[in-house]
Amino acid sequence: MGTVLAFDFGEKRTGVAVGETVLRQAHPLTVLKMNDNAALLKAISRLIVEWQPERLVVGLPTHTDGTEHDMTLKVRAFAGSLRERFALPVIEADEVLTSLDAISRLRETKRSVKRMKTVVDAVAAQLILQTWFDFPHDFNSAHDQSPSLSPA
Repeated sequence: MGTVLAFDFGEKRTGVAVGETVLRQAHPLTVLKMNDNAALLKAISRLIVEWQPERLVVGLPTHTDGTEHDMTLKVRAFAGSLRERFALPVIEADEVLTSLDAISRLRETKRSVKRMKTVVDAVAAQLILQTWFDFPHDFNSAHDQSPSLSPA
C-alpha cells in the first residue's frame, strides 16, 4: 500500500496525477511540457524521488472499439522506458475518452479555455488513476488487470 503516480502521455504534454492506494483517491499533479523523451524521463525522475511511488499507471489509448493505433505503440514504448529506468511496476490502464471527459469536467467549472489547456492533461491522468483505483483488483500485485474506460 502506498503512493501511485499516473501518466497521460502525449508527444508534447504529459499529464501527471498522484494518489494513495489506502485512500483510493487520485489528484491532478502537474503537466510536463516536453517533446524530448530524455527530458521527460528526467522530469519524471524528479517526481519519483519526491513522491516515492510504489507503482506507476500509464493511460493506454485505443480506439473506442479497443483496437490499437499509432499512439498506442508510442505509449507502450513510454511505459517500457519507465519500467527500464525506474524498476517499478508499470500498469497500462485503458484511457479511452479520458481527455474528452476531462475537458467536459473542466468546462463545468467555468474555467477559461486558456486555463483549461494548462490542466486538462493532469485531469485526464487523474481520471485514469481514479478509474484504476475504483476497479476491483489486488493493490499488492504488480500485475493488475487494466480497468476499461470504454463506454458500456
